[in-house]
Amino acid sequence: MSDDPLDALLEKLTQGDPVAAEQVFRAYEPYLRMVVRRQLSDSLRAKFDSIDVVQSVWADVLDGFRHANWSFSDAAHLKAFLVKVTRNRFIDRARQHQTALKHEQRLDTADGGDLPPAQETRPSQVVQADELWQQMLDLCPPAHQEILHLKRQGVPLPQIAERTGLHPSSVRRILYDLARRLAGEGNAART
Repeated sequence: MSDDPLDALLEKLTQGDPVAAEQVFRAYEPYLRMVVRRQLSDSLRAKFDSIDVVQSVWADVLDGFRHANWSFSDAAHLKAFLVKVTRNRFIDRARQHQTALKHEQRLDTADGGDLPPAQETRPSQVVQADELWQQMLDLCPPAHQEILHLKRQGVPLPQIAERTGLHPSSVRRILYDLARRLAGEGNAART
């Protein structure tokens, strides 16, 4: 018997032990993800992640252990098998997305003439937005209105907290309370 703890887990895995399956997966998962990431181009990263490939491989491997009675003499043989299966699964995934990658084009390099025109804001939408903004200001205490103004400008929550001297969770709570009161007023107006 080997001194490698993975060999002991492998033996339990072949006997169908689900805890051993989880431990073996956790042991090999980082290495298998690295195998995929080395081959993953930037264009393919937009389509799938290394964990997607590894999880689909592992699902098939578990099925093989359960139904096909797979067995390996030691952890090194299992690792070699997993690497081979992972590379093959990666190639399959890359082929599945090959046609889409040929036809896709980045927006920042595309000619703007091919893009549809942006929808213009309708006057009614502007009026509705202004009414909602005024309603929010009316519901918000004067001490918290600066938070609303910063949020409307698109300032991130940590920077709002920094500018107002409040804790980020306090800013989040203030905005949540305002949204809840706004929703309550909307429900009261409908009834």
